[in-house]
Amino acid sequence: METVLFIGTGIILGIVIGFLYGKVSRNDIIEKEKEFFGYKATAEAQLRSLESKIEDKNKEIIELKEDVSKKLEEMNSMNNTLAKSQANNEALNEKLDNQKKELEELGKRLNLEFENIANKILETKTEKFTELNKNNLKAILEPLGSNIDEFKKIVNETYDKESKERFSLGEKVKELAMLNQVISTEAKNLTNALKTQSKTQGMWGEMILETILEKSGLRKGEEYFTEYQLTDADGRALKSESENKKMRPDAIIKYPDNRSILIDSKVSLNSFLRLSEATDPVEQQAELSAHVAAVKDRIDELSKRGYDDYDKTLDFVMMFIPSEPAYIAAMQGDPGLWNYAYDRRILLINPTNLIISIKLIYDLWKREYQNKNAMDIADRGAKLYDKFVGFVENLREVEKHMDKSKEAFHEAFKQLSTGNDNLVLQTTKLKELGLKNKKNLPPDLFD
Repeated sequence: METVLFIGTGIILGIVIGFLYGKVSRNDIIEKEKEFFGYKATAEAQLRSLESKIEDKNKEIIELKEDVSKKLEEMNSMNNTLAKSQANNEALNEKLDNQKKELEELGKRLNLEFENIANKILETKTEKFTELNKNNLKAILEPLGSNIDEFKKIVNETYDKESKERFSLGEKVKELAMLNQVISTEAKNLTNALKTQSKTQGMWGEMILETILEKSGLRKGEEYFTEYQLTDADGRALKSESENKKMRPDAIIKYPDNRSILIDSKVSLNSFLRLSEATDPVEQQAELSAHVAAVKDRIDELSKRGYDDYDKTLDFVMMFIPSEPAYIAAMQGDPGLWNYAYDRRILLINPTNLIISIKLIYDLWKREYQNKNAMDIADRGAKLYDKFVGFVENLREVEKHMDKSKEAFHEAFKQLSTGNDNLVLQTTKLKELGLKNKKNLPPDLFD
């Protein structure tokens, strides 16, 4: 570029000199030559300045290229991270599918396990029934009654040996006798209440049911409810067609799939209490038959209420018998009693069976909450992936706009001062023609 400038300058110089030789004197020519060489020196200085600026611009371009290269490396790294996240997401989805399959298989086995568990427990406890039949209920309701005579004998012996403290000991005996009488009276009252008052029996059964539920690990008001009013789709209370009463089972246990199992406590201990007190074999058999008949009456009564028609429940209702001995006695008295209830979509269940059943339901809820957490993680991962894709797309758009801006800048600069017939050159020529301007262009545009 410098050579071209010198050649051009020489040509112009020759033309000017020739012209001057033809027009002016030698002194004028010498003066013009000095002026020309002054312009030449100025032009050469401006050329060097322009070359320096071009070199600086080239350095800036190299730095920009290096910066773009770093950005591309960062994008590649982020793409690798995205690929790993996507692989983890696919693994989570596969795990979710496997867990859903396990839940479906568990649900299919649930009904069969209920029946198997009930039969196994019945077999293991039947052998113990005879002894429990005679002693268990009295041991619960009258724990002190059998010791009254022995207690009185001890008091009399103590009274004879401790004559000096007769008065104080006598007072203590009276207090203990009165306390013993109160305890005996309360125990008899409880026994009589269970024998004669069906409402008391019902409250006792509901109390045992709620105690088991409270200790099951399930949350009241979340996974189970007591005294729950069944309603239709419009929120209206459902009524039993057979009794025209509101359908309010003793308890409802929710399943993770929005279905429910209903539990109703049914207690009929009158015949069983007489059976436990009977000593004559004929009387025992009669009371056992009466006890089985009473249980069947409760089964029929529960079946007529139509709880199992409730659209959110399973195909059966649990009938809870809170007394283990009463449950075993009924099963022993009629081995077909369980099937009798099952044919009416009723599951007979005692405290042991209920605890096992609730444990299975608790495990279902635990697995459900684990699955929900996994699904939340997968959902958040998908959203993160989408956000990251958007970020990469925007970054690429920024890169494109940067390239376009650079191109536009170079084109504009070329039009301004570096291209052929650029604006700086044109305005300079106008000035040389005698344009009367008030301001001058910045000197660096001529560099």
